[in-house]
Amino acid sequence: MKSKIFAIIAIFTAIATTGFVSHRLNDIEKNKIIMETMMASLDQMHFEKHTLDNDFSEKVFKQFVENLDYRKIFLLQEDIDAMTKFKYKIDDEIQGKSFDLFYLAQDIYFKRIAEAEKYFQEALKKPFDFTTNEVIETDGEKLAYAKDKKELKERWRLLMKYTVMTKLATKLDVQEDSTVKIETDSVPKTFTELEEKSRADVLKTYNDWHHRLVKTDEHDLLSFYLNAIAAYFDPHTQYFPPEDKENFDISMSGKLEGIGATLSQANAYIKVEQIVPGSPCWKQGELEVGDLILKVAQASAEPVDVVDMRLDDAIKMIRGKKGTEVRLTVKKADGTIKIIPIVRDEVIIDETYAKSAIVKNPKTGERIGYIYLPKFYADFNDSKGRRCAKDIADEIKKLKQDNISGIVLDLRNNGGGSLTDVVDMVGLFIEQGPVVQVKARYAEPQVMRDSDKNVLYDGPLAVMVNEFSASASEILAAAVQDYGRGVIVGSTHTFGKGSVQRFVPFDQMVRGHDDIKPLGDLKITTQKFYRINGGTTQLEGVKSDIVLPDAYSKLDMGEKDLDNPLKWDEILRADYQKSALKIDFEALKRNSNQRVLADTSFQFVNSYADFMKQENDETTDVLNLEKYRAKQKENSQKSKRYRNVIKRSSEFGFQALKADSATIYGDTIQTERFVRWQKELTKDIYIHETVKIVSEMK
Repeated sequence: MKSKIFAIIAIFTAIATTGFVSHRLNDIEKNKIIMETMMASLDQMHFEKHTLDNDFSEKVFKQFVENLDYRKIFLLQEDIDAMTKFKYKIDDEIQGKSFDLFYLAQDIYFKRIAEAEKYFQEALKKPFDFTTNEVIETDGEKLAYAKDKKELKERWRLLMKYTVMTKLATKLDVQEDSTVKIETDSVPKTFTELEEKSRADVLKTYNDWHHRLVKTDEHDLLSFYLNAIAAYFDPHTQYFPPEDKENFDISMSGKLEGIGATLSQANAYIKVEQIVPGSPCWKQGELEVGDLILKVAQASAEPVDVVDMRLDDAIKMIRGKKGTEVRLTVKKADGTIKIIPIVRDEVIIDETYAKSAIVKNPKTGERIGYIYLPKFYADFNDSKGRRCAKDIADEIKKLKQDNISGIVLDLRNNGGGSLTDVVDMVGLFIEQGPVVQVKARYAEPQVMRDSDKNVLYDGPLAVMVNEFSASASEILAAAVQDYGRGVIVGSTHTFGKGSVQRFVPFDQMVRGHDDIKPLGDLKITTQKFYRINGGTTQLEGVKSDIVLPDAYSKLDMGEKDLDNPLKWDEILRADYQKSALKIDFEALKRNSNQRVLADTSFQFVNSYADFMKQENDETTDVLNLEKYRAKQKENSQKSKRYRNVIKRSSEFGFQALKADSATIYGDTIQTERFVRWQKELTKDIYIHETVKIVSEMK
């Protein structure tokens, strides 16, 4: 790998010294350097070799146009027709160091952005009639581009009507129900007053949004173009402009003052990708992975619409000083709209570490150890810093002192992390042997092994997973499964991300030209993971041995549902021996299925999954206020019932470990944290069932 990096640096040393000799390069030349650096990196370092041909051009063109205008509220069909002449020429443009398509798109885009202002301003001048049965399509993929400005104007009218209606519905809910009231008014407003206020609010929101939008510059659009190219290679390869890379670093550090959520740009929306355990939004409890953030308000100030807003702009609004409040208007997966107030704070690092509890059966006295691992953390900058493998080992030692007869390791929503720690952690449960295979494009597979013959824990083990268990979580689950060392319990399968990414800093790749730096970074997929049985975890993930009903099971939420994922394949099986632990998987599965079928809570989860699928597939919405409010109320009630049934009180008791009692009960803050966690565990039906499974593994 080092030789490849040096070769690329040599290429760009030549570019820097021969191709560009002027002291001050203009934007065109800067764009060329960024493009050349990115394409050379992809060609030399990406896991898969791709040919730049017409198929490449066609897919990049489609993605670029979507990046520009996913909701189809700016561009006309004539604009698409004008750009289509480059549909099969992007490969030629890259090789010829030309940006003709990019600059044509830039001119068109800026022109249409300027024109959009009059469309929404005119639509908001007079009241809307919310008694009609008009509908709006909210999925841009299902819309055709407007054939002319008249049709585009009508599309904006429907969008403004929908936006005002949702805001008006919220105001009516607040005024009618004191339990959801956030802003207080001494005198209730009439419907006419609320409608007028809603239109005024939307006008201000869109005026502010348009003001920010017209400030979009060439560098912003270049990111759209470069990421359309990067997305062709795989969904995790991405160009990061300097500011975006900084935001990424902050989001991964766990040390910032804000709400503690990792966000992404999902077409026109800001999407919640991860909730940082211990963070303000985790404590508040209402923000969830998959939520779409529609608006952001600073305490009681007027909310700002963040739909179609740049991710970095939205993040700046959501972040803030410790102790200040931000209010997020979010759209849930079931279609309901909710306002979530969150007081910003510093993320509490302690809550991101592994922790344990004793699960006690009051009837039999049996004690099962429960370990929660939110991520595979490691402090790479401090040799003495905390690592999850060591922490898990410490938790197991403490659990064994409490005479537990089994262990549940919870990796739900664990998106991965340190590869080294995964290998070490698997080693706690096996004598020695291979854990995972890692392969680059042209290299032979490397087998990462546990070489320690000592086994810290050899008893019954269950690993809990769901659709959001990814990367390192999948490696551990796969190893446990391949060795037959334990049982995997949870969703049908895990996320299916079996690839490795690294950052390539362009500033280090290009020598000289300090006047145009920083140039940004490329996050590039360089390797794939393979199980020790030879199959990759890519796309398929790890299939659970025992599947439990899951509300998200019928939604498109895995790697296989992303564009251009790496394919599933397999290599030679590593040399390993199955565990001597005898597990009757069929009996465990049969008994669990019988309990699930008799459990009304799990059965409701199955029906709720159908409801979630139906709501997710239905992308049109009514513009009739009465019907819209009725639907929102119905969806809210179903959502509330779902949350109640999956948090049913357990028959088991959850206790602190003896070794932790002095620490937990010797500090009021620690006590409060544990009591809160204890209540959550008690109401988790998935832990309840997994504990029963482990109890039968004897």
